Amino acid sequence: MKKLFLILVLFSTSISLYAQKITLSENAEISILTIGPGQQLYDSFGHNAFRVKDPTQNIDVVYNYGTYDFDTPNFYLKFAQGKLMYQLAFNNYKPFYNYYVRQNRWIKEQVLNVSPSEKQAMFDFLLNNAKPENKDYKYDFLFDNCATRISDVMVNVLGDDLVFSDDHITEEYTFRELIQKNVYWNSWGSFGMDVAIGAVVDRNATTWQYQFLPQYVFEAAANASITAGKSSHDLVKKTNAIYESTKNKTSSNFLLSPLFTFCILGLLIIIITYNDFKKGTRSRYLDGILFFTTGIIGVLLLLLWLATDHSTTAANYNLLWAFPLSLLFVFEISKKNPKSWIRKYVFFQILLLALLCIHWITGVQIFAYGLIPLLLALAIRAIYLLKFFSLQSKN
Repeated sequence: MKKLFLILVLFSTSISLYAQKITLSENAEISILTIGPGQQLYDSFGHNAFRVKDPTQNIDVVYNYGTYDFDTPNFYLKFAQGKLMYQLAFNNYKPFYNYYVRQNRWIKEQVLNVSPSEKQAMFDFLLNNAKPENKDYKYDFLFDNCATRISDVMVNVLGDDLVFSDDHITEEYTFRELIQKNVYWNSWGSFGMDVAIGAVVDRNATTWQYQFLPQYVFEAAANASITAGKSSHDLVKKTNAIYESTKNKTSSNFLLSPLFTFCILGLLIIIITYNDFKKGTRSRYLDGILFFTTGIIGVLLLLLWLATDHSTTAANYNLLWAFPLSLLFVFEISKKNPKSWIRKYVFFQILLLALLCIHWITGVQIFAYGLIPLLLALAIRAIYLLKFFSLQSKN
């Protein structure tokens, strides 16, 4: 859904659309396009767009809220900070269609059952919104994206006459659960999102908020109606399966998955800790590596929380295992005889891990399942260090 789709706008089309007021004919249709998920993480949630088709006027244009400009100054910095502006772009339908067909992604069309005046109002709104001075908007993965904008436009144009029903929502899901319905939990993409996004996504989404995902835009439109006086009719007149994708065999290699990787890392930490226990020693370089690694991750997570505009990365309790202050104590923990106060910090780490478990059990935040082996290993290592430093202080 966050895929940058480079729109190829025919120059003549753009000139005509901006140069004059266009009145749609009675044959015009406005429809919602829903595109299925792709193979990459950024397009695994699908996509939505509007299609305006008027054979009489020789118009067949797609309005797409999912674009952004690669030439934006400081592009990657703005993307990381959540400050990158997305755009409403338009182009001819055929290249839009061909793009997704080449990716083998299904395309469904819902033709809207709206009056000629409503079609014109919606078309005028899109034309105005696509102007250079209006086309930019600040993207938000949950609350303002290429999918949410579809219903927002219809509500803006149709107002209270548009009625959304929630009969199609039969189960309650959190935002995280809705995300994971589209991304396999034991993939690196899912793991990365679970580590980067915070507790804000672990609350139940309202039926309206489900529409941050394109599939739910499709379902909401299919279940919506328009009132006209005392009568009402369905929002969608007909649904067309424009392109049916072929089934691709998806295979995942468990040996390259997060769970297996962290099982190996966790087991390695536990083996080293066991050897230290048998010998009564401490592998101080392992402790230095763990403090450095978790500290660096913690700093990055803290920056995502406090230094960006991403709504999904706030209140991230992964900081309970990736604690930024550990970075300050890397050299101290790596010494053969660290200062006595390091024992208090290790005890503090154990308390943080216990608090993480409470957060997980109570549902405050759900953490990546692939982390479990690492978290167990970190807890075992911290408990051993606490015992080791206690014995060392007595001697």
